[in-house]
Amino acid sequence: MANFSLEDVKALRERLGTGMVDTKNALVEADGDVEKAVEILRLKGAKGNAKRADRSTSEGLVRVVESATAVTMFELACETDFVSKNEKFIALADRIAEALADSGAETVDAALAVTLENGTVASTIEDEAAIIGEKIELRRLVRISGDHYAVYLHKTSADLPPQIGVVVAYQGSDAETARSIAQHISFADPQYLSKDDVPPAEVENERRIVEEISRNEGKPEAALPKIVEGRIGAFYKQIALLEQEYARDNKLTISKVVADAGLTIQGFARFKVGA
Repeated sequence: MANFSLEDVKALRERLGTGMVDTKNALVEADGDVEKAVEILRLKGAKGNAKRADRSTSEGLVRVVESATAVTMFELACETDFVSKNEKFIALADRIAEALADSGAETVDAALAVTLENGTVASTIEDEAAIIGEKIELRRLVRISGDHYAVYLHKTSADLPPQIGVVVAYQGSDAETARSIAQHISFADPQYLSKDDVPPAEVENERRIVEEISRNEGKPEAALPKIVEGRIGAFYKQIALLEQEYARDNKLTISKVVADAGLTIQGFARFKVGA
């Protein structure tokens, strides 16, 4: 008879978040030795991680952490929304955020190598994935430097953690307007700050497409240059932040809003879980 009680099973389950049957079987195999049972469960979970390697991770959360010199935003991904709102998954994101705050990591690979507790961010994620029973990955990360920061985190569902995150770095003193710009970005999803930042090859490809569309619509050849330029302008409004119509007042452009507020946008980033 293994030397453990139901209280031992309960305590180990609370510690690791493992299932009743797996926890009991591990204690039986370990003959009641709790630490050996932990090792058994971790090894079993690690084997499960390998089997889950090819699974997709379309759920998760976005977390933002600010240090003295920069803001880091990352997406921690999992397989199901059930896990994304799990306390252990959220606590894992908190621990990663604390480790990354002053790490200076600017890429996912650099972040995974950061020391966390007795291992690294990567090994901690692997251990927690083994315990939780789903594939978990640090999918992406950005580090933004600036004079000031506006952060906006949006929940797509009330019972889930934030799944859209925006960070705006800016110069100026109007924090309220800066935050409204961050909210605008969460909705409008611009890809670039200004139209000058759009790669020329991307503009030329769009120009070729809208010119062909205009011709197929039977537009007069003489009118094509003006029509194409108008459509290129609309293209810029879709992808360049400063060209976009302000979500709170579509009579204003973002460039007008920031100018009136005395702001200069130094950079921004937007993450949406699974996108």
